[in-house]
Amino acid sequence: MTSNTRNWKPQTALVHAGTLRSGFGETSEAMYLTQGYVYDTAQAAEARFKGQEPGFIYSRYANPTVDMFEKRMCALEGAEDARATASGMAAVTAALLCSARAGDHIVAARALFGSCRWVVETLAPKYGIEATLVDGTEIVNWEKAVRPNTKLFFLESPTNPTLEVVDIAAVASLADSIGARLIVDNVFATPLQQKPLQLGAHIVVYSATKHIDGQGRCLGGIILSDKKWIDENLHDYFRHTGPSLSPFNAWTLLKGLETLPLRVRQQTESAGRIADFLAERSEIVRVIYPGRADHPQAAVVKKQMSGGSTLICLDVKGGKQAAFAFQNALDVVLISNNLGDAKSLITHPATTTHKNLSDEARAELGIGPGTLRLSVGLEDTDDLLEDIEQALKAAG
Repeated sequence: MTSNTRNWKPQTALVHAGTLRSGFGETSEAMYLTQGYVYDTAQAAEARFKGQEPGFIYSRYANPTVDMFEKRMCALEGAEDARATASGMAAVTAALLCSARAGDHIVAARALFGSCRWVVETLAPKYGIEATLVDGTEIVNWEKAVRPNTKLFFLESPTNPTLEVVDIAAVASLADSIGARLIVDNVFATPLQQKPLQLGAHIVVYSATKHIDGQGRCLGGIILSDKKWIDENLHDYFRHTGPSLSPFNAWTLLKGLETLPLRVRQQTESAGRIADFLAERSEIVRVIYPGRADHPQAAVVKKQMSGGSTLICLDVKGGKQAAFAFQNALDVVLISNNLGDAKSLITHPATTTHKNLSDEARAELGIGPGTLRLSVGLEDTDDLLEDIEQALKAAG
């Protein structure tokens, strides 16, 4: 196996870290499409189940291809251990449920993806876990929400879809002071532009469906943390409930990691140009982009992120009707609720990803009838700008 402890830059680690080769010496990672594994003797099977002998037992527990993906992500993130899951929401749910138990209290930033809010607000209370949602951009709000039984903080930064940025180091410090853990959903920043573990977070989750695959092919997720927490909290949950990633999807995600830096760099550069263009248009009421000086948390962005984002939040003048007209007039940019793809995608959060929230809850998050989320892809930036300009004109 290729060492994942070498002092490699991300671009090198994403090509080589964690590679496991068979006796055939293949260049590309092998895809081990197997459910189970054969033992030489009955004694060897017993030793492996006792943990006395290394090796794989069942692909619901672990698989060589999935193991390579986990190790490569650990090398990129700077984590001790990881478990890959069938989707991003499987990762979020496992991380939350394995960090709290009945009688515990969660404090979460209210600016969350709709399904994440459902897990915090609806699912967790069914298991006796209380939850409080706060405006995550001010540390005082986290402090005021703390109770004697608070065991977990949860946030995403930048947030979906309004790209708020939460001070991860400040929240992590507060968590440490009360003996709680902080989970960070780092999807919008990617592991290339923000390192939550280095900022003090205890657990990081990703929907690998997004930038890590980044080409619209498969679902996947991953949870990264210290080995002790994974062994004591996540391991048995993972083993017995079965949210495991398939070997085929793991192989696809490994291939995605090889080009992640190239794709994210290009997408971020394009997003910055497009955000600046939109900010000057009279048809646009508001643009939120982490790379701009007018971002509401610009100082925090500068402190904890090494780049902007591949995503832009914008408000079209004229509300839902104008936002729909603008989307429908686009030619290159596609209407989709996904993000982080090679193709530029746009969605109307109020009627898609955040439709289940009340009007009041959406207003609290800054999601209005004219709000759109633009995920910038790999198309030529000038073509995207031309497409956006003609769509703005067509929408009136």
